Amino acid sequence: MSLKIRLARGGSKKRPYYTIVVADARSPRDGRFIEKLGSWNPMLGKDDEKRVELNADRVQHWLSNGAQPTDRVLRFLDQAGLLKRDVKSNPEKGKPGKKAVERAAEKAQKAAEAAEAAE
Repeated sequence: MSLKIRLARGGSKKRPYYTIVVADARSPRDGRFIEKLGSWNPMLGKDDEKRVELNADRVQHWLSNGAQPTDRVLRFLDQAGLLKRDVKSNPEKGKPGKKAVERAAEKAQKAAEAAEAAE
């Protein structure tokens, strides 16, 4: 049985509230889980201590039993100092897309033509 430490969504529409749970990887996101380990309230400010609440002892127990955290939960565990998350680098993410590059080139060409016409 493959175990995941992941988020289960609660709350109403546009007011999310997540519980951090241990669940079988095959079970649905908001479905059956084994144990609740904490909560995450993204509506609170980033400096609020109640934004992420974790039961560190139980998290360590499940990690030692082979549970794998999802990427978002791994971020929380890294902030809490329970697990180390490798920094990911995606240098392509910040680059503009093909259409944006074409539009910028078109705009620069029009500006150059307007400058020539003004002279």
